Amino acid sequence: MIVALSFVIWLYLLFLHGNFWRSAPELKPAVPHTAPDVDIIVPARDEAALIGPVIASLTAQEYQGKVRVILVDDNSADGTAAAAGQHPRLTILKGAPKPPGWAGKLWALAQGAEASAAPLIFFTDADIVHDPRHLATLVTRLNTPRVDMVSEMVRLNCSSWPERFLIPAFVYFFQLLYPFAQVNNPRARMAGAAGGTVLIRREALRRIGGIEAIKGALIDDVTLARAVKKGGSIYLGHSGLARSIRPYPKTRDIWDMIARSAFTQLNYSALILIGTVLGLALVWFVAPAAILFGGLFSWRFWLGLTTYAIAVYSYLPTLQRYEQPRVLALALPGIAAFYMAATIASAVNYWRGTGATWKSRAYGGAA
Repeated sequence: MIVALSFVIWLYLLFLHGNFWRSAPELKPAVPHTAPDVDIIVPARDEAALIGPVIASLTAQEYQGKVRVILVDDNSADGTAAAAGQHPRLTILKGAPKPPGWAGKLWALAQGAEASAAPLIFFTDADIVHDPRHLATLVTRLNTPRVDMVSEMVRLNCSSWPERFLIPAFVYFFQLLYPFAQVNNPRARMAGAAGGTVLIRREALRRIGGIEAIKGALIDDVTLARAVKKGGSIYLGHSGLARSIRPYPKTRDIWDMIARSAFTQLNYSALILIGTVLGLALVWFVAPAAILFGGLFSWRFWLGLTTYAIAVYSYLPTLQRYEQPRVLALALPGIAAFYMAATIASAVNYWRGTGATWKSRAYGGAA
């Protein structure tokens, strides 16, 4: 019966879960009919190795309205501000010490927003380079059809073998958690965002109480999306015009990236963790087990094989987006096991009191 349940779950995921597996939509380059002023806010802490090309790509945006890039140097110790260079469009703010109760990135964003006056604010990370047409394309989507916030999952770095094996799955699982079609449906409760690129109307940010309203959130992008969607519409898609240049050359680097925030996604709940592990086992491991142990002439074998084929098929569009061999889809249950183990490690770190750490800042564990 458990094999049949796994099969039914995959039928639901394939046909009724917002077409998450299609790895869409993606904005095409466009020019807006009107071009309001935009302030681009870049929070940066110890990003000297990456910040130069990021700022260069932002100051080179082909946009008819006024553009100002505000780099918030969040107490960097590596010369991030100097590495950013100089440009008429660039303003560098030295960040104030982080007050208690604030997440570091959100404190930097709040300072940037306070220094901003434009009707549109573009939050972007310090590891993302942008095509010159990117801002114009985002503004076009913000206005047609009108939404309060536009966010994109940028193309992640995928050059080392660990990245090629594991990074497309990160995007795939994100789509599974936050089906883009449901996020973009104003009648659906689902809300999500990818913090690498977020274009938001100042009036919408003011309506939710500003960045301060979500100041302690570690999953800041999704928290922001939920707050904005309560009183407006949002858009989430993939980006063909922005890419992350942050490398994850080793498997350990990707493990740490997942373990840093996975338990936060589960609201630090042991019950949710147990449910998640059981759910992952049902979705990813039952079908391979049926293939291996069901017997060639049993219905369990063939139903498991069909379920496994559906799962593999659902991963192909994401692999195609990242230009990776289709054969990697066969390893999806093993990849899921890696992500599940990193999620459990995230919980263990929290219970040990180490919690999440990023850029030499610890965000706490269980008391």
